[in-house]
Amino acid sequence: MSDLPNGFRRLSNWIPSILVAIMISIFSTHYFTDENTARIIIPALHWLFPWATPHMLHIMHMAVRKMAHVAEFALFSATIFHGLRAGRDGWRLKSAVATLVIAAAYAGLDEWHQSFVPFRHAAARDIVIDTLGALLAQVFVWCWATRKWPFAPLRQVQAGAGNLP
Repeated sequence: MSDLPNGFRRLSNWIPSILVAIMISIFSTHYFTDENTARIIIPALHWLFPWATPHMLHIMHMAVRKMAHVAEFALFSATIFHGLRAGRDGWRLKSAVATLVIAAAYAGLDEWHQSFVPFRHAAARDIVIDTLGALLAQVFVWCWATRKWPFAPLRQVQAGAGNLP
């Protein structure tokens, strides 16, 4: 990838963020309203929990939808951080804060977009949930980058160096 012009290399670091932003925008259309997702999620929940009442299924459906908010913005946050860091290793507070600002701004833009979509509505609560997902991702990124995460791979010991960095 070093043969590529510098501008293209920098843009290629942002492609995952752009793709996730497109995915989030698609999820904000009328195809993913409560009613449309209920057609798939509620029967699946009923199959998993046959003893659940319709009210319980409705609550679980809403929980699945809110967890989807957390997950999609966690992924968005991780990809933004990757774009901001542009291939550099490590964790920087400045990059994490910039990531959270971008994710929160996009969450607000997403809710504003939903206010114009038929059968959708904007909710400040969803902006908070989205930003929480972005924050959780940054906590995981910090844990991974500082090796406080138990599953982070150890860096290779360089030849001649007797200890880990």
